[in-house]
Amino acid sequence: MSTENFSHDDLERTARERFGWDDLQGGQIEAVEALLQGRDVLAVMPTGYGKSAIYQLAAALLGGVTVVVSPLIALQTDQVAGLAELPNAPAAVAINSSLRPAALEAAWQRVSGPDGGIVYLAPEQLAKDETVERLRDLGVTLFAVDEAHCVTAWGHDFRPDYLRLGDVIERLGHPRTVALTATGSSPVRRDIAERLHLRDRLEITRGFDRPNLWLEVTRHVEASEKERAVIEQVTALSKPGLLYVATRADTERYAAELEARGLRAAAYHGGLRAADRRAVHDDFTSDRVDVVVATSAFGMGIDKPNVRFVVHAAVPESVDEYYQEIGRAGRDGEPAAANLHYRSEDLGLRKFFASRKPDEDALRRAYTVIAHADKPVKATELARELDISSRAATGLVNALADAGMVRVDRRGSTATSSARAHTAVSAAVEVIEERERIEESRLEMMRGYAETTDCRRLFLLGYFGEQHSEPCGNCDVCRRSGNQTPEDGAGATAATSTIPFSPQSSVVHTEWGPGTVMRVEDDRLTVFFEHEGYKVLSLELVTENGLLQTA
Repeated sequence: MSTENFSHDDLERTARERFGWDDLQGGQIEAVEALLQGRDVLAVMPTGYGKSAIYQLAAALLGGVTVVVSPLIALQTDQVAGLAELPNAPAAVAINSSLRPAALEAAWQRVSGPDGGIVYLAPEQLAKDETVERLRDLGVTLFAVDEAHCVTAWGHDFRPDYLRLGDVIERLGHPRTVALTATGSSPVRRDIAERLHLRDRLEITRGFDRPNLWLEVTRHVEASEKERAVIEQVTALSKPGLLYVATRADTERYAAELEARGLRAAAYHGGLRAADRRAVHDDFTSDRVDVVVATSAFGMGIDKPNVRFVVHAAVPESVDEYYQEIGRAGRDGEPAAANLHYRSEDLGLRKFFASRKPDEDALRRAYTVIAHADKPVKATELARELDISSRAATGLVNALADAGMVRVDRRGSTATSSARAHTAVSAAVEVIEERERIEESRLEMMRGYAETTDCRRLFLLGYFGEQHSEPCGNCDVCRRSGNQTPEDGAGATAATSTIPFSPQSSVVHTEWGPGTVMRVEDDRLTVFFEHEGYKVLSLELVTENGLLQTA
């Protein structure tokens, strides 16, 4: 049977017989059907919605080898173990640095037969030519990128190793590709699609509305007062829960304070040894810890259903990051709390640290090395030549590549033209400054959420392009306003039929160029502009002066 001819019944029967799943959600079916038809898919769904079921079911139906790029070895191990418990599921192996040569070869052999299987890899593995060549020899039917927001500079978990994946997909003959993420605002989705070279893609967004989450923002003036309030709140809330803080030092200090209150608290940050990070992860998922105090490094892959709260002692850098983190609460559908403790001064510090003044001299030197080389220059070679870190070298190369001045593939970086160094630097600086404008606008949207006088859930859903009209009744703003209905005027969004713009419509601004309408309200529009970021526009001024045209 051609893969294009599978019916809903075929999908559901395969899901039941091979994986034991009795029910598939609409977004899962839609994504699998598109993959079976040969299309690429970008699926934006919260953790716990069942994103992994998309590539697992597609792998079972397509046969052959499915590659799954997963950023953490622990996630790979969990997925392989889960599939091993299902006698009819495809064979699954993890290829990573923890394997000894004999075990590595055995893993390859397990998926080398006619039935193929699922191969889980970290992106670092795909930087190795021998890994890509072996996959090409096997023949890859499906390529899945989990936690796909890591490929984009707009995702707070951005990892440079993900940038090679678009090239890897092409080297493998561009098999059907599915990108999966829980972070899905317009800039994130567009960047993922471009960097992974998605073709004829279907974009699916599901499950942003989490009505069981209580949304609250507590304003503070003094930092010491905020810290006391955070400790008091976390102590009183039902456990277990997560407390997100800004720095590694904060994780240790807050964890010590909570332990002094009799709680089982653990600190987590990127500076911990891998074994210590794994121990905290295991203790939390096994309910041996009441509270994990963490930087944003904690949480990827956490699918713990009974998290009762996510408290933020520091404002995140974007609504994308905030919504992903609070989405770790209440996955069992029971009530859970998402509390943000906010000082406007903290946002100013975020903006200060987020600003990146372009280092024009470093860009000039990097481009000169690449342009004068007689072969592609690897980031490690560039780092040695410039006496900088590999991460800094990668950042310079990325800026030059985004400006179209260099091309990056598995061999390294090559100049794309004979442009002079000052031309290349000017183009890269323009790209960096554009990204900084967009990052600042994302931070301003976080301020907008913290300071809004409208329903917080409507604000969040509007940011992701979902238009809802009724206040949620489950946030602090709705509680203060008595949960008025839209007719009463509390947090209502405008009826889109009376306004010439609708959510997700494409528009062009006379000054800021092309954009996408994200949210429509009674008196204003929120628009994401490709080169400027988020802007909140007065509807009256827009219509009176003809500032926006539908594209």
